Amino acid sequence: MTDATDKKDKAAAAKSGPLLEVRNLRKYFPIRGGIFSRVVANVKAIEDVSFKIQRGEVVGLVGESGSGKTTVGRSILRLIEPTAGEVLFDGVDVTKLSKSQMREYRKRMQIIFQDPFASLNPRMSVGDIVGEAMTIHNLARGKDREQRVAQLLERVGLSPSHMRRYPHEFSGGQRQRIGIARALAVDPQFIVADEPVSALDVSIQAQVVNLLQDLKDELGLTLLFIAHDLGVVEYISDHVVVMYLGRIMEIAPAKELYANPIHPYTEALLSAVPIPDPTVKRDRIILQGDIPSPINPPSGCVFRTRCPIATKECAEVVPPLVEVNPGHFKACINR
Repeated sequence: MTDATDKKDKAAAAKSGPLLEVRNLRKYFPIRGGIFSRVVANVKAIEDVSFKIQRGEVVGLVGESGSGKTTVGRSILRLIEPTAGEVLFDGVDVTKLSKSQMREYRKRMQIIFQDPFASLNPRMSVGDIVGEAMTIHNLARGKDREQRVAQLLERVGLSPSHMRRYPHEFSGGQRQRIGIARALAVDPQFIVADEPVSALDVSIQAQVVNLLQDLKDELGLTLLFIAHDLGVVEYISDHVVVMYLGRIMEIAPAKELYANPIHPYTEALLSAVPIPDPTVKRDRIILQGDIPSPINPPSGCVFRTRCPIATKECAEVVPPLVEVNPGHFKACINR
């Protein structure tokens, strides 16, 4: 009885723990030069990134272009191989899995790409695009596959009759819905949504975000929502991770982050979010200069070259990610 109880307790603990945990993730892209193509430098795309995503939660990953958001998402899925660190999915470090072992996890972890035009094969019909993964993973064939594809298209707001059409016959929003249907084809638990609305018209963005929210509630999905539009992130996310030049600046529950940002970079980002009420004025924080090169990032705090409260110590100390309130972390020695 004791052994059976222990097993139940361990199983319950596993289910209650985070679905995804990223620990000290790094990704460097080598730069080669010279006659022998030796590595002369590295693009440090992400550096020491750590966070958790609970089951059924949406975590927003935000930051300027070049901050490493997409690299984080693709490294988690091993679409690109991380240089170092751990990615624990349901307690298993997927970075240590072989290709054959990783194949099983591909069904559980999927991605929605940013560009709905480039991410769909123009030579394949919609039915083949959505159903391809079902065939690869031996989930459905023949009429059964066709029925499942029809159901998925209806679920994302398209018609089953669209199965016979090709991507060029659809609008951008419809193509992104096809991409979402493709991600859902293998019944995943976790989806990386890599800026899924940034290439769409504003009027279509809301429809796609609402669709993702509905699918998350209906299917119990867990999402990493990568975006640079903080208004969209606030609407859909439970927690928010703020990145700058490959490092995490702040992590907090969405409501708390928007109400009480602590890191000066987060404050600057939020000050740029448009307010729909023209009578309300917001003090805009203008950051000086451009984001530095990830080939040679600043010493100490990578944000110090643009930070309005930087001190000499900021050039010497890499600020640790410290918890200031329950679930609220910041990487700043001056706050």
